[in-house]
Amino acid sequence: MSSERRRSAGGRRRAGGPAPESRGNGGRRASRGYDDERPAPRRQPAEQESGGFWDDDERGGRDRRSRRDSPPPRRAAAASGGARDGGRRRGDDREGRDGRRRPPSSGSRSEGSRRASGGGRRRPPGRDDEHDDRGPFKRFMAKAWKPALIVCAVGFVGVVAVFGIAYATTPDFNELKTQATSQNAATSIRFEDGGMATTSGEVKRFPIGANEIPKPVKNGVLAAEQRSFYDDPAVSPVGMLRAAAGFGQAGGGSTITQQMARNYYDGLSQEVSYTRKFNEIIIALKVEQSLNKDQVLAQYLNTIFFGRSAYGIQAASQAYFGKDIDKLDNAEGALLGTIIQQPGNFQDVSKDPKMEAVLKERWQYTVDGMVAMNGDDPKLGISQAEADKLEFPKIIKPQADKDSTGYRGYIKTAVTKELTSRYSLKEADIAGGGYEVKTSLDKKYMEYAEKAVKEEIPENTPEETNIGLASVEPQTGEVKAFYGGTDFLEDANNSIDQTGQAGSAFKPYVLATGLSQGISLKSEFNGDSPQNFEGLGEPVRNDSNKSWGTVDLVDSTANSVNTSFVELAIQVQPQNAADTAKKAGIPDARFKTADLGPNIALGTYQVSALDQAAGFSTFANKGKHMPQHMVTEVKNRDGKVIEPNDADKLDSGTAAFDADVAADATYAMEQVVKNGGAKTAALPDGRPVAGKTGTSNSAKSAWFVGFTPQLSTAVGLHRSDQKPVTIPGVGALYGSKTPAAVWKNFMTRAMKGKEIQKFPPPANVGQAKNYGPTPTPTPTPRETEEPDPTPTPTPSDSPSPTAPETTPPPDDCRWGDPRPECQDQPDPPDPTDDPEETDGPGIPW
Repeated sequence: MSSERRRSAGGRRRAGGPAPESRGNGGRRASRGYDDERPAPRRQPAEQESGGFWDDDERGGRDRRSRRDSPPPRRAAAASGGARDGGRRRGDDREGRDGRRRPPSSGSRSEGSRRASGGGRRRPPGRDDEHDDRGPFKRFMAKAWKPALIVCAVGFVGVVAVFGIAYATTPDFNELKTQATSQNAATSIRFEDGGMATTSGEVKRFPIGANEIPKPVKNGVLAAEQRSFYDDPAVSPVGMLRAAAGFGQAGGGSTITQQMARNYYDGLSQEVSYTRKFNEIIIALKVEQSLNKDQVLAQYLNTIFFGRSAYGIQAASQAYFGKDIDKLDNAEGALLGTIIQQPGNFQDVSKDPKMEAVLKERWQYTVDGMVAMNGDDPKLGISQAEADKLEFPKIIKPQADKDSTGYRGYIKTAVTKELTSRYSLKEADIAGGGYEVKTSLDKKYMEYAEKAVKEEIPENTPEETNIGLASVEPQTGEVKAFYGGTDFLEDANNSIDQTGQAGSAFKPYVLATGLSQGISLKSEFNGDSPQNFEGLGEPVRNDSNKSWGTVDLVDSTANSVNTSFVELAIQVQPQNAADTAKKAGIPDARFKTADLGPNIALGTYQVSALDQAAGFSTFANKGKHMPQHMVTEVKNRDGKVIEPNDADKLDSGTAAFDADVAADATYAMEQVVKNGGAKTAALPDGRPVAGKTGTSNSAKSAWFVGFTPQLSTAVGLHRSDQKPVTIPGVGALYGSKTPAAVWKNFMTRAMKGKEIQKFPPPANVGQAKNYGPTPTPTPTPRETEEPDPTPTPTPSDSPSPTAPETTPPPDDCRWGDPRPECQDQPDPPDPTDDPEETDGPGIPW
């Protein structure tokens, strides 16, 4: 066999380590190819490699490395700067059989030997052996830029394709205009039984041409909506990004062209989605190609909603000022431009001083914008001198129509408010979207509420007096009736929008908090008046400054004892009482009307009749609050049912407190009607009633809130000018008088023929605790010297009187108990001893 063939047959040499023993002719030959050659010196392991590949103890001395695990000598030399230290030295030249000098066979093998030994193609030296000092991000980018570029390119092509398809398939602007104009329709609002309650009103629209827009109107609208309208493109990229960041909220990110496109497109769909927004952008781009700026502005002003059932600038001019747009001045034009942002809130601010202040502030912002526009373009806006002469314009009162008479106007505004909050519908959509809205309102109950107020409130009652009544079904949270007021065009909704101090009608929430913390109804408190409490600047007094002595929570509730309930609020902590009220149904916003403190038991917060009816319904529903609402179903013009935002809460409700707590609190409130200050609220059929009176300081408000197992109703009286409420012929006003009379009048009619249901019996939760005064001990008399003994008297013939027999006092007698059988008592207790927890007297269990 030749030397080359012998080398080729010799197989691959080990990368390092001691040479294995000879395997014979059938095994792998030595790498040199000659049986009599001594092996070349082996490379010794470096220190940093100890315990690794070269560790024979761990590897068993038999493990091999692949060729890729050990770099070839050239690459190893390149990596080490050409040094051979620690590597294998070149062997001495050897003399072959033919007498020629040959290099050692331990060098690199021929291509044939590599193939014969199973080796692959040798990689270029230095590819992955050199140290890469780049950071992980740079290394990643060096490898990932090509795939990323491909993905971006594919994505760009896809976006362009989708946009192109959408642009081609979106209806033409002219088609949309015809459809939108023909599809505007009023929204119908129905009672629980399906009967028509009211509508959103007749849609009023008087289109104008582009050359009919007067300068005051143009200046006012542009200053309020888009001051650079004539320079801006149809779509605002910055606004789109801003709208995308907070998508789902009303407004934001749309140009006048987009808003006009949205109004047309909303004639086809009122959904809030990215699809609709995308179509809005495409339509805006098409509009820009079809119309000039003046035409776009005219179409916008013809479609925008201004409130008062007015669509378009001409209808708005008639609704707010009673004249055509060519008669408007700069102040009036600025006002119409301002109303566009909030037509529902700004359509009648005479009922709401706070909203009137907001409108005036926004009007001034629009006027300032008109001045700024004039500085950029003298053809637009007004000068500063002209602006200084402007005054806030006078707005006429809304005109009555058949859909706003009686309680219908209050129903329309209440339902509209609920649709915007619970269904995220815009007022413009509600006014002309053609929705079908079903409510929980009972037409008979609405009439009962009007009759109760009319029969119990004298006609000569001061007109500043607000009478609110609201009734809620505890098991569902559905509003069955409310009394808004005498004139929708003059007064705000007394039951929903108007608020007054809750007074003592807030005490049940404090009571429920105490019961939840283990303070039972038998717990005793100091009911004397007046008392000073830490954190309150003035002493707390009971009604008529009456002192009730030691009272339990039943008597405290029945007689509305202020001092004992303030102490209870301190024991449970006011924040916990506020949390209980929130869970029971009192909105969070109400707790911003007063500071939090122990006087939460005195009802310093402002609440509405609907708030209290919903809150007390939680007691009737065993501690579970169902969100109050009057809209039960909404369908669009195509008959599709629209789901509310709070559908999950309507199904599950909120656990405010345990059912046992609700049972005990209800028992205490039953005593208010049975034995307390509201006996006048008892219903004639004898059905169980629980409730609470409430009267604020100086009689600025008076309440009675009561419930049966089927219905919770609140009646509140207060004045909008915060003066004391006076009812002719009534005298001093209390919750047990006029409010209780109105409540009884309504509930007698509403519950007539209904099943008489009972409340759950008291559960007696918690333990009896004593928070009353510590009894004062009687001083011990000082010792005196015994007198000198006197002579024993001489017995007489008459019998001596015998001392009367005495009976030991009962076990339940306490020191200071006024009962005759408790007068013979032992010495009083030591005042330093802890008070014992005793049951309060006189509680019927």
